Amino acid sequence: MICDKVKKTMYMTGTAFLLLCLSACSKDAAAAPGPEVSYVAVETTAELPPIEIIINTKQESRNAGPGAEVNGSAGAASAANGLSETPAAPAAQVAETTAAPAETKAPETTAAPAETKAPETTAAPETTAAPAETKAAASAEGPEAVALDPSWRFADYSKISSGSAMLYRAQSNRKNIVIGVNAGHGTKGGTSVKTWCHPDKTPKVTGGTTSAGNTQAVAVSSGMSFSDGTPEAKVTLQMALILKEKLLNAGYDVLMIRETDDVQLDNVARTVICNNRADCHIALHWDGDGLSYDKGCFFMSVPDGIKYFEPVSSSWEKHEALGAALIGGLKAQGLKIFGDGTMDMDLTQTSFSSVPSVDIELGNQSSDHGKETLGRLGDGLLQGINAYFGR
Repeated sequence: MICDKVKKTMYMTGTAFLLLCLSACSKDAAAAPGPEVSYVAVETTAELPPIEIIINTKQESRNAGPGAEVNGSAGAASAANGLSETPAAPAAQVAETTAAPAETKAPETTAAPAETKAPETTAAPETTAAPAETKAAASAEGPEAVALDPSWRFADYSKISSGSAMLYRAQSNRKNIVIGVNAGHGTKGGTSVKTWCHPDKTPKVTGGTTSAGNTQAVAVSSGMSFSDGTPEAKVTLQMALILKEKLLNAGYDVLMIRETDDVQLDNVARTVICNNRADCHIALHWDGDGLSYDKGCFFMSVPDGIKYFEPVSSSWEKHEALGAALIGGLKAQGLKIFGDGTMDMDLTQTSFSSVPSVDIELGNQSSDHGKETLGRLGDGLLQGINAYFGR
């Protein structure tokens, strides 16, 4: 009989020892039995931490499950089952009858956890690694918003730069070439702000929206209206979206400067973004010359008067080559070409461009701008781009 005492027995098993503490009290056990608790503490020099199992011997004979689930190991469950085989008895008898099973089951409780705990700690990380990688790969395939980086060259010349361009990557036959597609106009408030015409702040040498002799020009002009009343900015956007799909299908990546009616990027910001994130810059326009007939397509070539300052002096020949390739592609599609396909014009775009850059005029206010015509124009532009990049 054990009364108001704690009987402790230590077992040595290889490099581990088991400390079994049993306490019982027979005084007034029948009148006011209380919970009797056995503690099994395992300490080991092996790699696993100590395991503690708490078993309520009063409940063992009715339900061994909770006692076995305390630590969640198979060894702990077997130890609990060993104790639960003892029939329900008064407190004093339980203390005496459980001592022997504890001694015989001790080796089982120390060996089993060491074998069963290790897989539990290594399995969890394996199930979470794959989804994280999949998510990262999926996000990399979506369009990327490209804002004006203030550290980029000439970025401080921009006055309207809160918007973003969108970079799309081809899904197949990728050429790793980025085409900057700039739907002309389409910036609310663009005519109320002015930017420098040239990086060196010298005056313009030709006319245009801003006349020759001015050192500053409107940040973004509103564009003209076609003879049927359609705003030019609406048609340039339609053309840009058509060209985008043709380019992506051909394997080009596309940097879309504008995809909605309004983007808060002025001409300087658009140009600087293309300088840093695209391999060329193609601005889409129709000429507002006031003529009552379709004049045909041409590009704005670089006048001699601005070829002396940078970045024009090191880039203008690339601008001319890209423009000539685009006109060649449009001509191959049977589209009308104005004169030799060129017109000298001092533009903010080409004055700040360090990549091949062209303002392409796809006709004038009297030109047809239906879906079929825009499709043919898109085919011609794609053919010219292929020719320029040798594809």
